[in-house]
Amino acid sequence: MRVSEYVNHDAVGLAELVAAGEVTPGELMAAAREAVRAVNPEINAVVETWATDDEPAPAPGGAPLAGVPFLIKDLGVAMAGRRTELGSRLAAGHVASADSSLMVRLRRAGLVTFGRTTTPEMAYSITTEPALHGPTRNPWDPRRSAGGSSGGAGAAVAAGIVPVAHATDAAGSLRIPAAHNGLFGLKPTRGRVSVGPDFDEIFNGLGVQGTVSRTVRDSAVLLDRMRGPEPGDPYSAPEPPRPYAQEVTRPPSRPLRIGVLAQAWGGRRTTGPVADAVSRTVRLLELLGHRVAEVRVDLGVDWDEFVLANARLMTANLAASLDALAAASGRPLDSTTLEPVTLAGHRYGQRVTGPQLVAALSVRNRVARALARYFGAYDLLLTPTVPEPPLLLGEYGRGAETLDGYGWIERLNDRSPFTTAFNVAGTPAMSVPVTSDAETGMPIGMQFAAGYGEEGLLFRLAGQLEQASPWAGRTPAVWAGSARVL
Repeated sequence: MRVSEYVNHDAVGLAELVAAGEVTPGELMAAAREAVRAVNPEINAVVETWATDDEPAPAPGGAPLAGVPFLIKDLGVAMAGRRTELGSRLAAGHVASADSSLMVRLRRAGLVTFGRTTTPEMAYSITTEPALHGPTRNPWDPRRSAGGSSGGAGAAVAAGIVPVAHATDAAGSLRIPAAHNGLFGLKPTRGRVSVGPDFDEIFNGLGVQGTVSRTVRDSAVLLDRMRGPEPGDPYSAPEPPRPYAQEVTRPPSRPLRIGVLAQAWGGRRTTGPVADAVSRTVRLLELLGHRVAEVRVDLGVDWDEFVLANARLMTANLAASLDALAAASGRPLDSTTLEPVTLAGHRYGQRVTGPQLVAALSVRNRVARALARYFGAYDLLLTPTVPEPPLLLGEYGRGAETLDGYGWIERLNDRSPFTTAFNVAGTPAMSVPVTSDAETGMPIGMQFAAGYGEEGLLFRLAGQLEQASPWAGRTPAVWAGSARVL
């Protein structure tokens, strides 16, 4: 199979070709590896690839994505015998001794995992520019950020290396790369996908597992195979009434009540191109028959209190992880192993007291209760995923070496003020590539959030939008440099 054919199919389509005997998993893998060779030198999305058997292991009940090439993030999932370095010199060379619960499920889905994608150090940024591997570039404009922390996943999928890739999200880390790279990305409900067995929760429940994809159905099919608790999980999301794959083709049974929040609770103002994109999205929703109105949404706490609570939760968890890594590796926690913002986060996290952590969890509860009241009146909330188009590489981290641990989290929330609230509340939210910046041509993602456990409703609307959106069929600029294989 030529790369030009390979990149025109999503994961479900590729698996159908394998099932029909029209192509072999080995041929798909050869195309994926050729795509890596063609575009990865320019975008730097893939850390490494490895040899595979190409043929998926037999799976109980069938494997809906059998033979499809797949990439995992360099963080959040463990694959036996493969390195997981967390984008950090501190963890360089670390090899996982066993599969994590999610990796077992990815194998059972039939995916053939052949490499890992880039992440900022410890996933501690919304741009992917780690010292260990260098910056990941946006396939639509290689001068710009691919987002973070799942920036490698976003760039690899947008560039056609794989149709869908593993991603994680603790403050927007999945939705921001989806928005920046013109992809679909859904952050599931807290507890929907197990993070076991080594963790019961990540960042006190803010972190979840997910994927980014070029089509809605790929994310739905894969979430059906990823979801469900494992023994010992501290909590789980309610089972959906039907598979998510079926929701994509089922339009909402009635017009949805959708509130619009174009300006965030705090952080920077939404820029003109993004505000225009919100207006275009509202018109599209109204054409689809939905009822849309501007709303004010009570976050339950003021913005400064929200940012402080997140700073304490994130840095306390970061400090504990870094201390454990240092003990396991025998390496020091200093500038030879960690970047300045990570070191600053470690210092700040070490000073967080037990009562302060409990108070931060109380803020988490108030945010969850406040957003639950909103979703009692409205089905969905529409916001920009981020308030501005993708930044030029180097811009996000400018002056970061002068920031303390709180200052870095304050910057994160300032640049991405719409996403973190739904990690705190534990509710699902998706980024959809509805439109683009008329001046630069860069994709602009729209975020839709729903009540706890309502991924099915999000998939229904996403299926509608995918059919109606003018974004479908656009091609990243990086492909133009790959004419020899495309």
